[in-house]
Amino acid sequence: MGMEHYSFYLNFLLGFIVFVISLSLLALVLLYRHRSQFKGNNLPPGNVGYPLIGESYDFVSAGWKGHPEKFFFDRIANYSSQIFKTSLFGKQAAFFYGAAGNKFLFSNENRLVNVWWPDHVNKIFPTSADVSATAEAKKLKKLIHNFMKPEALKRYIGIMDAITQKHFANSWENKQQVHVFPLAKNYTLAIAARLFLSLEDQKDIDKLGHSLYLANAGVISMPIDFPGTPLRKAIKASKLINGMLTEIIKQRKADLADGKASPTQDILSHMLMTCDKDGTYMKELDISTNIMGLLIGGYEATGAVCTLIVKFLAELPHIYDAVYKEQMEIANSKAPGELLHWDDIQKMKYSWNVAQEVMRLTPPIQGSFREAATDFVFNGYTIPKGWILYWSSITTHKSADYFQEPDKFDPSRFEGTGPAPCTYVPFGGGPMMCPDKEYARMEILVFMHNLVKRFKCERLLPQEKIVMDPLAMPAKGLPIRLFPHNHIN
Repeated sequence: MGMEHYSFYLNFLLGFIVFVISLSLLALVLLYRHRSQFKGNNLPPGNVGYPLIGESYDFVSAGWKGHPEKFFFDRIANYSSQIFKTSLFGKQAAFFYGAAGNKFLFSNENRLVNVWWPDHVNKIFPTSADVSATAEAKKLKKLIHNFMKPEALKRYIGIMDAITQKHFANSWENKQQVHVFPLAKNYTLAIAARLFLSLEDQKDIDKLGHSLYLANAGVISMPIDFPGTPLRKAIKASKLINGMLTEIIKQRKADLADGKASPTQDILSHMLMTCDKDGTYMKELDISTNIMGLLIGGYEATGAVCTLIVKFLAELPHIYDAVYKEQMEIANSKAPGELLHWDDIQKMKYSWNVAQEVMRLTPPIQGSFREAATDFVFNGYTIPKGWILYWSSITTHKSADYFQEPDKFDPSRFEGTGPAPCTYVPFGGGPMMCPDKEYARMEILVFMHNLVKRFKCERLLPQEKIVMDPLAMPAKGLPIRLFPHNHIN
């Protein structure tokens, strides 16, 4: 019996050693193959990390820790270059730094580079045809261009103001303290749901909002599809959203056929009534997926900006006082009960400078991805076809090369001609610039108007960190104390 035990343990030990050696050899082979992908003539400097993971965790976690710019600035300092290579989401990647990099990518859109999203995004934004989320993004931009033009949005300012007044009456007034971030997201979602879908039922909006948050969190996450991961939660949320939107779409089709709905009442009707050059109308799944993308873009990012505006107004009394003065001149010019209109928005010049400075210091997104459509050379380095590329807002917004005293809050930066081209890019640039820029401007200014004419604010957690997950947001939701005015018009 003793010899049998000895033989068993010896065989087990030998088997374990063979297993460890095999695993080590496999790891070395994977590492060699991974790094060999980044070898070639005149590639940018950089570190490619480990197989499959690359530097994905470092990239994402820098935002979680509240210092997303650290990922960029550390590498730029190490490599002394305006471009560096890395590996993200299992892909070879090149990160561009500064205004020259932004300008190059923006000006070569749809020529040398194309918009790109990680493969797992196609699981969150499914389409009826065998096309990628990238192709759908281009199609959507063309589709909504006319709806998002300033002249088309003018008619919605009164609706925005009415929704905003109701929001503050229900969620802010008669309260000593509030958490701004969830309230700001509720506000921007209510407007997006109304203008995109004519949806006004608060229970449906709340249900939609929770699922949209989960879907967005999965977009820039580790591409790991296991139970409990952000990606799996995002895929599940996407299915729930598509189910809700499909019901709305079917009902809208019936209402349009019966004359109960207008072809121009919102983006949903616009999508249902617009066809391609060959006369083909969008399928329900594609409409649902595009609406989901619009809702995320139309409420998550803008909600984050509104939250951060409150943060800075609470921290900087002299900035608040100047915004208050401008907004009260507009409020006092209105008849009792009169809603805001287009001319009022155009008078909010200082307020918009403040909002722009907020987006400079805490851009709602760090940047965006592109893909090399062909081999090209930038700054003396060769970029191979198929590599993913990344332009960044943070590398210019927070750089002393482009903004004097970049950490100082100074709205006067936006007076006159404003910052140099391709240095201030919260909405991106080039052909793929965010199509709802004007929509966001209107929504943000209506929010600021209704906020400051009602309250002054004080932060309850002065040291609260701003993190990227994936958008800029306060880690604790920005709790504030409210000090109401007594002269609301």
